[in-house]
Amino acid sequence: MRFTASTGIRPTPDRVRETLFNWLGSRVVGARCLDLFAGSGALGLEALSRGAACVEFIEQDATAARELGRLLEAWGAHDAAVRRGDALRMLEHPPAGARREPFDLVFVDPPFAAGLIAAAADRLERGGWLAERARIYVECAAREGLPPMPERWTLLKAKRAGEVGYHLFERATGAGEPQ
Repeated sequence: MRFTASTGIRPTPDRVRETLFNWLGSRVVGARCLDLFAGSGALGLEALSRGAACVEFIEQDATAARELGRLLEAWGAHDAAVRRGDALRMLEHPPAGARREPFDLVFVDPPFAAGLIAAAADRLERGGWLAERARIYVECAAREGLPPMPERWTLLKAKRAGEVGYHLFERATGAGEPQ
């Protein structure tokens, strides 16, 4: 898939992606994944290639969504789907249809200047999107840092690569639930 500077899509750098998937290790195998603000789909595609059970991509840009869909079709990835639309609007409604189960792994990598991380995190947490002990990857501009994250999210790992800050959280189990 080709993206130019004019598309505004900034794929996660290779070394960041490699570090993330080293952090995740075997947790990717069999995981239900959600790639918010998918763009090129690099994170979700990597999860598929590492044995994720399914990946749902959400992307607002029509060209990016179409190209990602074509790529998934070429791969024969029947365990993946692209939904075109505004990720925050989609997160306002609990998962439904074929996607009744919450996600084990979520990638949150919005355009850096858009200020969408806090709203996405809040909606993921409140809307039934996350499985207990889900892992949530958040990427942001390193110079800006992260906004406050949901109380149930525990930071596991964080690094910086140039202008990119990247963070891995785990969602704690609910009160009174077995860990």
